[in-house]
Amino acid sequence: MPIVYKDVKLDHGYRIDLLVDEKVVVEIKTVEALNDVHTAQVLTYLKLGNYKLGLLLNFYVTTLKNGIKRVIN
Repeated sequence: MPIVYKDVKLDHGYRIDLLVDEKVVVEIKTVEALNDVHTAQVLTYLKLGNYKLGLLLNFYVTTLKNGIKRVIN
């Protein structure tokens, strides 16, 4: 995802893990616990890309349904 500010495109950008059907941002993590930094990362992707829905997946859990966090912009 490129960074564009006042019609200037910067060389550096953000890398979304997955973008499903140009609608859903999926960020994949393997951490002991999700915290506010991870949620802020997904919110940044949502705002910059003008997307509405994001999923934060943490694979460091015994059951995957316990590692899914839905983020809405």
